[in-house]
Amino acid sequence: MSRIKIGLIALLVILIAIQFIQPPRNQNVLVSTAGITSIVRVPDDVQSILKSSCYDCHSNTTRYPWYATIQPGAWWMASHVEEGKAELNFDDFGNYSKRRQLSKLKAIQGSIEDESMPLPSYTFIHRDAGLSKTDQIRLKNWIETARNEISK
Repeated sequence: MSRIKIGLIALLVILIAIQFIQPPRNQNVLVSTAGITSIVRVPDDVQSILKSSCYDCHSNTTRYPWYATIQPGAWWMASHVEEGKAELNFDDFGNYSKRRQLSKLKAIQGSIEDESMPLPSYTFIHRDAGLSKTDQIRLKNWIETARNEISK
């Protein structure tokens, strides 16, 4: 057997073997009492935008597509979710200090304005997650209202 065949067989065995090593899932069935909706009023249209564009990476509940069980993609996705939740978790928003809440809202606004969120790699696969200009305006208006509510 040639070295190339042996290498390809070894690679195939490794790819099959890593399919059995799955990262933990970010799926919490409990309703958070510290979620952003417990701190500020979130209109239904804004909540819908947040759920479709933000919550998969920035909450305790991720909607997993079919390809999320295929390695190494599942590890990559788990890493993105972990990083996203470390930066901002809408389900833990009420546990942040007021100063941090205001800072996070300002950062969200900045991410909307520079169109850095949602990530292009996310919107490439999740076409419904992209923010239209109308969505951006709704979110920015809501952020202003939310910042005023928190500042009181």
